[in-house]
Amino acid sequence: MTVQELIDKNVFQEINIGDDTDRSITKPFCCDLLSIAMGRAPAGCAWVTVMGNLNTLAVAALADAACVILAEGAMLDEAAMKKAALQGITVLRTEEPVFETALAVKELLK
Repeated sequence: MTVQELIDKNVFQEINIGDDTDRSITKPFCCDLLSIAMGRAPAGCAWVTVMGNLNTLAVAALADAACVILAEGAMLDEAAMKKAALQGITVLRTEEPVFETALAVKELLK
């Protein structure tokens, strides 16, 4: 499934639509510790987190995540919102908990 196909499912709210929506999503990845995500997030993942700040976007770019999904009602702060648009990073959100969000992505990938 591509990022655009995930967006088209209308499961998650759109915060920022990035530049590379034709990119394939490899798997969901859950982590709120940026240092761990930086070293362990697989390229092409849909990264599910509650961290909505500039550092999250930096790690998403460094780890080569396909998109970021903010769970549990988390939002990007204003600076992160501008940075997501500038860097072309797709950011989605949901009120659902992290585990259920990742599980939904996993099911959609089947």
